Formats: sequence, C-alpha cells, structure tokens
Amino acid sequence: MVELDRQMMTLALEEAGHAYGEGEVPVGAILTLGDKIIARSHNRVMALADPTGHAEILALRSACEKRVNYRLPGVTLYVTLEPCLMCAGAILQARLARVVFGAFDLKAGAVCTLYRVLQDHRLNHRTEVRSGVLKEACGEILSRFFREKRVIADIGLDAGG
Repeated sequence: MVELDRQMMTLALEEAGHAYGEGEVPVGAILTLGDKIIARSHNRVMALADPTGHAEILALRSACEKRVNYRLPGVTLYVTLEPCLMCAGAILQARLARVVFGAFDLKAGAVCTLYRVLQDHRLNHRTEVRSGVLKEACGEILSRFFREKRVIADIGLDAGG
C-alpha cells in the first residue's frame, strides 16, 4: 500500500504540473479502485471560470459519470494538497474509502489542519486519511508557483505593465 500510494501521488504530481503549465494553482488528483486509475484531473478554476473547478471535484465528476453513480465506495483519492471544505464535503457525499494527500494546507485544509471533516463522528460516513505522502515535492510545486506569482506582481506584469 505504501509503494502504491507513492506511485499514485507521483501521478497526481504530474497532474499538478499540467495545472502549473496552465497558470492554475498546481494541484493534481487521481482516483483509483484498487490499483486501477478511474479518473484524474487538475485544478481548472480559471480555465472554467468556476470556483468549484478544483482537481478533486473534477476527478470525482469524471469518475461518477463513468460509473453512472454518485457513490464511489472502495475508491481512493490521491491529491497533492490537503482538500478544502468544499472538496471534503464532496468526498463524504461520494463515500470514498480513503484520501491520501501530500502537502498540508495551512490556510484551508479541512482534512487534518483546520478541520477533520472526514473523521467527524457526527457525520454518517468517515473516510480513512493518510497525509504527507511526497509532501516535499507537493509543497515545492505550490511554493514555486506562488513565488513566481509574487515576482510577476512585484514587477507589475499582471497589471498590463
């Protein structure tokens, strides 16, 4: 399981790289059933002009469409950044078995950092969580993205300058 988690997180990092190349916040997601990939995506918030265009949501939509079912029991989500509240809610609704994430999200993490939504005993479903898989690589692509955004803002290129 540990090696499979690392392999799938590497693929999620590839998806994050696609987002990075498109100027999106570099987050990637892979959904698996056993060792088979059933969906993959990356952030597309800006491209879709859709605040729900997070990697997790887009991967869940794809998997649900393919399976013609809004429930995904037995499925594992691999995502490079700790899911936010919106994504955690979707994970619960889809009844995912596991979530494996890389970097912790200190500002919006709803799985371990700010909240523990997927483990809340008051809810009717709980999802197993594994955190910190390839966290350095997952954190580095995010840090690089935001560092570059700050440089662009500092020299005024994003304001037509």
